[in-house]
Amino acid sequence: MTESQLTYITAPEGVAPGTGYTQVVTGTGRLVAVSGQVALDERGQVVGPGDPAAQTRQVFENLRRCLAAAGATFDDVVKLTYFVTDIGHLPAIRPVRDEFVDAGRLPASSAVQVVALFRPELLLEVEAFAVVPEPAG
Repeated sequence: MTESQLTYITAPEGVAPGTGYTQVVTGTGRLVAVSGQVALDERGQVVGPGDPAAQTRQVFENLRRCLAAAGATFDDVVKLTYFVTDIGHLPAIRPVRDEFVDAGRLPASSAVQVVALFRPELLLEVEAFAVVPEPAG
């Protein structure tokens, strides 16, 4: 059995609530840091060129696999950072994110528009931080 408790603070006193994210998430356990994931499949091929929703789906599938490798799930994620080549892609990104992340337990998040990613076909990169329960004992 494991012990885990994450606390979601959507609007600390004096801070407006976020739209589509939680302002603060705290917890105890083991930290898991997942490097930025992009829309590359297992062969290194770009998935969904020019399609932000298709690329987001591949990014979140890659994040899911990386989290699983550390014994984590999206329920353990406390922070997501989005690097997007066009902030206008956010309306296409959020519904796909919601397929993977419980909308009632949204992690803290940041979205930053960048000039480019390491390949011109890529539209976004997402990194994650999770807190995994420590084994009880």
